[in-house]
Amino acid sequence: MMVKKIVLGFLILLTSLVYSQEQQQDTIPAPKWKIHGRVAFIFNQSSFSNWASGGENTVAGNININYDFNYKQGNINWDSRIISGYGLSYLGAQGYRKTNDRLEVNSLLGVKTGNYWFLSFIGNFRTQYANGFDYSKKPKAAVSGFFSPAYLTFGPGMLWKKSDNLSINIAPATARYTFVSNSFSGKFGVAEGKNTAFSLGFNLSSYYKLQLMENIEMENIITLYSDYLSNVRNVDLDYQTNIRFKVNKNIKMHITFHTIIDDNASSRIQFRQLFGLGVNYSFHEKTSY
Repeated sequence: MMVKKIVLGFLILLTSLVYSQEQQQDTIPAPKWKIHGRVAFIFNQSSFSNWASGGENTVAGNININYDFNYKQGNINWDSRIISGYGLSYLGAQGYRKTNDRLEVNSLLGVKTGNYWFLSFIGNFRTQYANGFDYSKKPKAAVSGFFSPAYLTFGPGMLWKKSDNLSINIAPATARYTFVSNSFSGKFGVAEGKNTAFSLGFNLSSYYKLQLMENIEMENIITLYSDYLSNVRNVDLDYQTNIRFKVNKNIKMHITFHTIIDDNASSRIQFRQLFGLGVNYSFHEKTSY
């Protein structure tokens, strides 16, 4: 019931955004290549010595690499993004623990058919680099591993794109493959004794970035997926909000809220939050007409 309310709320929000943006002037820029590669490093540290109220020494670091490729020529619109991130923390006697682990490749190809409408084809690959553990068990138990799970999603659909900051893609016949190693066979929706699982379903993905105020921007990324071959009412949700506070060209404060609802991965709602002040560097930025 909770998932239905979340999905309904997001659909209402996206519908209202489409309607309001239709009233505004087209802001899609002239055909061109836009390439932007950037790396961000966030570091947190605390240490205590003879501190009366107590405390435990901690060190944490998180590195993120984003690479965007945007192409527009005539009726062709092609947007691709590589997202990679890894983070570790060191907490006293508990040692090192993973705080972030992500590799994702997104690609969306569109052929324009109307004002803001495109025939589209989406491709997405998502996985992780390292093992993940459940530390509540003694000894710790591995719950995921290198490329386990890995998800490959692709399919045709319709794209509504007002600008690079606002788009909605609807793909009613989306194929998704889930891959796991032998160690995790029987998990993440993969049958026992198998390494892959196939699903076919409805996929809705949306991207919306807005300027909250000067030097503060909010980025919203949402994906909804319903599997026709399984429980069609069981909707998977992946929603991420990034808020960036720009101090200067290379220093930014970053807040991330990330929510995942996926019964094949966990019976509970997954939530991740990250806050930090870090160094940002654009290592490749190019625009060509």
